[in-house]
Parts: sequence; C-alpha cells; structure tokens
Amino acid sequence: MKEFILIITSYLIGSIPTAFLVSKRFFGIDIRDYGSGNMGATNTFRVLGSGYGTIVMVIDIVKGMAAVMLYNFLPFYLQHELERTNLMLGLGTAAVIGHIFPIFAQFRGGKGVATLLGMILAIQPVIGCSCIGIFLLVLYFTRYVSLSSILAAIFLPISVLWIWNENEILYRGFALIVAILVIATHQKNIGRILRGVESRIPILKHRDKRKTRRN
Repeated sequence: MKEFILIITSYLIGSIPTAFLVSKRFFGIDIRDYGSGNMGATNTFRVLGSGYGTIVMVIDIVKGMAAVMLYNFLPFYLQHELERTNLMLGLGTAAVIGHIFPIFAQFRGGKGVATLLGMILAIQPVIGCSCIGIFLLVLYFTRYVSLSSILAAIFLPISVLWIWNENEILYRGFALIVAILVIATHQKNIGRILRGVESRIPILKHRDKRKTRRN
C-alpha cells in the first residue's frame, strides 16, 4: 500500500507541466500550440529559446530524480539493494508516464526524455552522467536535441549491458525498452533529420556563422 502511494506521488510529480507553466507565465501562450506541439524541453528550446529551454530541461530532470528518491520514505528499502532498485525503477517510470500523460495538462505532455534522464541519474549516477555526456557532445556538434536524445538513449543499454555489465535483469530489460521507445517516439524527428529539415536549437549560432564565413 505504501509503495502504491509513492508510485501515485511519483506520477503526480512527473505530471507537473513545466513547459506549459513557463510558457504561460512568461509569454502568455500554451507551448503546445506552437512548434511541434510537444510539451517538452526540445520544443521549448525551439519556441522560447535556449534560456527557457534550459530551465524546463533542468526542472524536468529534477522531477525524475525527485520521484526516484521517494524510496527513502520506506526504511525497508534502505537495507535491501535488489528491492530498492526495483522500486526506484517503478517510481521513475511512474514519473516519466506522468510527464508524457500529465493529469494537470489534459494528458498532453512531452516525450519524457529529460525526466527519464533524471531517473537514471538517481538510480545509477555514473551511467546517467555518461548519457548526459553523449547528449551534450552530440548537441554541441549538431544542435539537434532530438538526435542527442536518441543517441543518449541508445547508449543507455550499451552502458548497462556491456560497459558496466549490470546484473539486475529488470534494469537490463528496462534499458533496452527505453532505447526502443525513444527511437519509436522520435520517428518523425528522424525523418526530418534525414530530409535536412529538422529544427536546430538556437545555441552556438555564432560558431556556425564563423564557419560559414570561412567557407
């Protein structure tokens, strides 16, 4: 019963519509009416700029971390690693579902990548930081948040299964499912990237302009 209450709480944390609140508070708009119509950090970068996009991304990451850390309210899990990991996966997944289908925003949310990243950071910080490194590296060279998210998600099972060789079966299966789901939810983005029409976020523009002038 206590676990169920924490999972519902995690869902409610994930349901906090960060991008919607920021767009309403500072611009008087619903972010879902612009850009891709998605209530996530990527669309916020695209529509509101890098500053507000960064704010939304950080808060969405914190949502995933906060949800996972709720396990601390149940002392039993502090002493049992396997059960703790399974509960953390459940709490984090509930937060991601909340972000994708937020009860506070008519169940129209984002794709959950930032909240998922926060979840991984809380469960396994080293793997989470590795995924962030991949994300930032790809973002630096391409300015595609979608491509950065896809490659970071693909790196997750590679890191869990082979680099760190995690033994927990549920964790291994979770990593594989995450990679598949992120690729599946970004099919339109992949198509736009292949056609060369995917939007780039407004960062590092001066670097690109210098390159253009040199050429």
